[in-house]
Amino acid sequence: MRELTTGPRVLLKRLRELMAEALEPQVRLDRIVNEIAKNMVAEVCSFYVLRTDGVLELYATVGLNPQAVHLAQLRLGQGLVGTIAATARALNLTDAQSHPAFAYLPETGEEAYNSFLGVPVLRAGRTLGVLVVQNRTKRAYRDDEVEALETTAMVLAEIIATGDGTRLARAGIELDLGRSMSFTAGGYNDGVGLGHVVLHEPRIVVNNLFNEDSEAEIKRLEDAIGSLRLSIDDMLSRREVAAEGEHREVLEAYRMFAHDRGWERRLEEAIHNGLTAEAAVEKVQSDTRARMVHLTDPYIRERLSDFDDLANRLLRQLMGRDAKTVAESLVKDAIIVARSMGAAELLDYPRERLRGVVLEDGAATSHVVIVARAMGIPVVGQAKGVVSMAENNDAIIVDGDAGIVHLRPQSDVEAAYAEKVRFRARRQKLYQELRDKPSVTLDGENVALFMNGGLLVDLPQLEASGAVGIGLFRTELQFMIASTFPKAEQQEKLYRSVLEAAGDKPVTFRTLDIGGDKVLPYFRSTGQEENPAMGWRAIRLTLDRPGLFRTQLRALLKASGGRELRMMLPMVTEVAEVKAAREIIDREVNHLSKFDYQLPSKVKLGAMIEVPSLLWQMGELMDAVDFVSVGSNDLFQFLMAVDRGNSLIADRFDQLSPAFLRVLRHIVESSLRHDTPVTLCGEMAGRPLMAMTLIGLGFRSISMSAATIGPVKAMLGALDASKLNKLLQGELDKHNDAHSLRELLLKFAQDNDIPL
Repeated sequence: MRELTTGPRVLLKRLRELMAEALEPQVRLDRIVNEIAKNMVAEVCSFYVLRTDGVLELYATVGLNPQAVHLAQLRLGQGLVGTIAATARALNLTDAQSHPAFAYLPETGEEAYNSFLGVPVLRAGRTLGVLVVQNRTKRAYRDDEVEALETTAMVLAEIIATGDGTRLARAGIELDLGRSMSFTAGGYNDGVGLGHVVLHEPRIVVNNLFNEDSEAEIKRLEDAIGSLRLSIDDMLSRREVAAEGEHREVLEAYRMFAHDRGWERRLEEAIHNGLTAEAAVEKVQSDTRARMVHLTDPYIRERLSDFDDLANRLLRQLMGRDAKTVAESLVKDAIIVARSMGAAELLDYPRERLRGVVLEDGAATSHVVIVARAMGIPVVGQAKGVVSMAENNDAIIVDGDAGIVHLRPQSDVEAAYAEKVRFRARRQKLYQELRDKPSVTLDGENVALFMNGGLLVDLPQLEASGAVGIGLFRTELQFMIASTFPKAEQQEKLYRSVLEAAGDKPVTFRTLDIGGDKVLPYFRSTGQEENPAMGWRAIRLTLDRPGLFRTQLRALLKASGGRELRMMLPMVTEVAEVKAAREIIDREVNHLSKFDYQLPSKVKLGAMIEVPSLLWQMGELMDAVDFVSVGSNDLFQFLMAVDRGNSLIADRFDQLSPAFLRVLRHIVESSLRHDTPVTLCGEMAGRPLMAMTLIGLGFRSISMSAATIGPVKAMLGALDASKLNKLLQGELDKHNDAHSLRELLLKFAQDNDIPL
């Protein structure tokens, strides 16, 4: 009887020799199936390759009718071979023809064979084909034979994935490796990007598949797993890892997998069968992913992500690779594809080469999305499975408008999107021509168009967009991309750079707005909040941590020496908070004056109207501040009790609803009565239809992302504000049970030739 390890090792040795020979791809395949049949004492060995059209085509066989090669075909899910490809699971049958999935192909002549063993050909969790052995006698193949065939299938996967794959494809037929795929996900930032995939955590390519010394490879594996376990234990023991919470849960999952004896045993078996330690890790990882990727249970899928990360860490240990992202040698049209990534990691990539970001995880409010939005990069999130299906340098299209990703798009799709990009470029050229022209409505109303910012990368857009200033500078972004609290000197340097870049244009700094969905990894509250959006955040947090607030105020005051400083308080719920903040500001001014620092020529304090309680304190609020800004996103969320991050209800309410428009009108009327300037900051301001509505309500100052200033200015030039005001006043004054005024406003724009 054969020794259990002899067969697979002999087979792999022969396959290594075949791969080293200068052979035509088809000849190599024919020789390989012959070697497999001989080694496993099988009367039939067949290799099916998955095409882009979802058809499995017989590419090589020994034992079946040789005329059936390239003629015998099965759809994905059809027959035993199609079932293996669809499920990514092996089938070991003593009587193949009695299996309910059996499909008879007369051209093959396989009716004479009873026992059947088929395994999927996998690479990075993707099924590329199916490898089959058959015998006339009814027998169950042994576990070591199944393992040997799976190991051999891994070698075939490399053949398909490398140069031989493209040479194997026949005229008019493409193999599945280059199949076009589309992912419908979430559009987190508008825009369209065409480019090539850059995997944020590049997949480690294992080139050395065959081992020379199994015991030496086992020792390498044991050392790498030992180092991996120590590194995980070290991370868990660090002070910054809380005793509870998601971060710790992820690391605990890593530790569980790292100590899983079953996982280690499968790795050792693959090495005993002739693979190197790293090839064994890749094989087991690919097998596990292929089996689990079809499961719908979100918890299991999350654990799969943990397992992938752990396996990649082990591969890096074995191959001596640095885990850091390599931003050098980046393609000029890079679209970053990642499971998740931090905001600071995105800033490591050269901005001029970025065309988009695709995330498997993340939310519209995650830090990296906020930074990408500030950089004007299209973002699509929740694109499940895209990382395992993508390879570096694959062509890819990101449609942030529709929330769609096209991986390896077909030529007609690429052409359609290329035209869309050209159209957007032509529109941008039109907007550039409007840059230096005044933003005035058709009936002579001046409207101040400000831009929102938060990072140094935003500053060049101030001049390029034609904005009259920065209406909202989100100071928290500096904190969100840092690994520790930015020191006072760092904050002062940033604020000074912003003011210098703005020149004589005004800048409104919003004081630190953290908490809620803006969590700093190095700053933890005292406990878990059930509803963080309405919890300890923004002005509440900074008033409770006056040391943090004073450090920022001092940096702002020093940076603004000799010029006007405009500060805005976020998430104000009562006027008492404004008065408490002003007292702290006054104390800081007095403190700095004692040490002869140059102080701002004037300090103006404003408040953001984001909480409905302020709507009944408008008089007191206007008396307590120098200006107000409407945070339309949060105000709408709190007023209508709609969580914008909840996909089940995100589209349920419309910001053009009569109820919300009445609230906005009330704010404008209050500002006019008290002679207090009002600006609206938020997504509403950057959408031409909504911006048109705001002007019709009486807003004369709005702040938006730099990219949307051009479209809004183009709209303004065709708008008769007084005419729209009359229409809106009439609609809002009468009994109105409409869900939204959107259709009415669209008709007004259409009737008056207003570009949207």
